[in-house]
Amino acid sequence: MEMIKVCGVSKNFTLHNQGAADLRVLDSVNLTASAGECLVLQGESGAGKSTLLRLLYGNYKCTSGEILIRHDQQWIDIALAEARSILEIRRFTLSYVSQFLRVIPRVSTIDIVSGPLLGRGVSREVAARRAGDMLLRLNIPQRLWGLAPATFSGGEQQRVNIARSFIAHTPIMLLDEPTASLDAGNRDVVIELIAEARRSGVCLVGIFHDAAVRDLVATTRFDIKTAKQPEAA
Repeated sequence: MEMIKVCGVSKNFTLHNQGAADLRVLDSVNLTASAGECLVLQGESGAGKSTLLRLLYGNYKCTSGEILIRHDQQWIDIALAEARSILEIRRFTLSYVSQFLRVIPRVSTIDIVSGPLLGRGVSREVAARRAGDMLLRLNIPQRLWGLAPATFSGGEQQRVNIARSFIAHTPIMLLDEPTASLDAGNRDVVIELIAEARRSGVCLVGIFHDAAVRDLVATTRFDIKTAKQPEAA
C-alpha cells in the first residue's frame, strides 16, 4: 500500500541577503513510498535530501507540486494542510528522527521516551516500562533515566532520540542520519529497529551517509540531482 506520493515537487529558497537571488534546490521531484519499504534518498551534498525530508514532514512548503500522505485511510496534501491537521498527522501517522535531540529542558529521560505512548493514551506505568526496555536496548543505563539528557554525550542524546522515535511506531517514519555519532554496537541496534519497523509494515524514508548502513537498510533508492546555482530574481 502506498503511503507517500510526491508529485512534481519543486522547492526554491529566496536568498534575501544576496540580492533576493532565487535558489532552486528541488526540481519536479516524483516518488512514491509504500508500507514495509525503506526508501533511501541518495545524492551529493547540497542535492536537497534533507530539504525533501522537511517537505515530507511539513516543515517547509513546496514551491510547486503536491505531497500526499496517507493518514486515517485518506490522502492529505501536507503542503496545503492546516497547522492543526499537521499536528494530528505527526501524532498518529508521521514521525521524524533527526540527528539532534530537541526536548523541553529538565524533563527526565524516561519521561521523554514515554511521551509518544502517553500521547496515545497508554497508561503511565506501561509507558514507563516500555520506555525502560527501549533505553536498555539502546544501552542507556538505568542510573541516567531520571536525569534530563542535556548533559549527556552526543551519542547518548542520539540514542534517547531514537528510543523516543521508535517506541511507538507511526505508519510513516522519516530518518535523517539516525546512526550518526553512534558506535558500531549501537548502530547495529538501530539497524535492527529499522528492520523490525519495516517488517511490521512501517513506511520508512531516510538519509544514510554511511554506505554500509545504507546497503543494509535500503529496499529502494532514490537519487536526487545536484542542486542548481542561485538564479537572479
